[in-house]
Amino acid sequence: MIQMYHVSKRYPPNIQALLDVTLFVEKGEFVFLTGASGAGKSTLLRLITRAELPDSGQIIVAGRNVLSLSIRKIPFFRRQIGVVYQDIKLIQRKTIFENIAFVLSVLGVPLDEQKKRVYQILKLVGLHHRMNALPPQLSGGEQQRVAIARALINHPPLLIADEPTGNLDEDMAWEVMTLFERLNLKGTTFVMATHNRHIVEVMKRREVRLERGRIVHDSAGPREMSL
Repeated sequence: MIQMYHVSKRYPPNIQALLDVTLFVEKGEFVFLTGASGAGKSTLLRLITRAELPDSGQIIVAGRNVLSLSIRKIPFFRRQIGVVYQDIKLIQRKTIFENIAFVLSVLGVPLDEQKKRVYQILKLVGLHHRMNALPPQLSGGEQQRVAIARALINHPPLLIADEPTGNLDEDMAWEVMTLFERLNLKGTTFVMATHNRHIVEVMKRREVRLERGRIVHDSAGPREMSL
């Protein structure tokens, strides 16, 4: 699903965000990215989604060479990737349905089909009964589930999550992680950056730890994959 070969990224004036990172993530895996603030976790995720380009190295996601994508093809590439942030980013004055259906309306999906698909994805996250509610009427955990539903509305094979439980209390955090685990069992590949050691230790999934832009630990051990 993800192949990164000797990837490096530097920010001005002289910040080495990533240095010679090689990482392979197979389809259906659940990978935690860990490390202190500034270790390079968010940079790595932005490179996977093609929000930024590396200074050197090669990145292949879902069979596509990310570096060779034309500007015109980037939106189509990103439809294969769902993204969930710590900052939930829901539009507060729009209903839950409108927040999710917006993605489909941009793609020109007919309204009847939008209603069907939004209901189905909200049912998956257990919120189909709140479709007409506004975000402020939901708990933090419910809002994060809406954000997850929005990220999944196009049924992407890969979901990227950057500290999705960072602003949630422990109960809400586990609510979100239980949903992630269920989706992963259905085949969605997950790469999640987190500072929450308890979640990493309890879930016992693959952990890739970064330190000063380098991978210093991978619980899966070394892997080989050819272009």
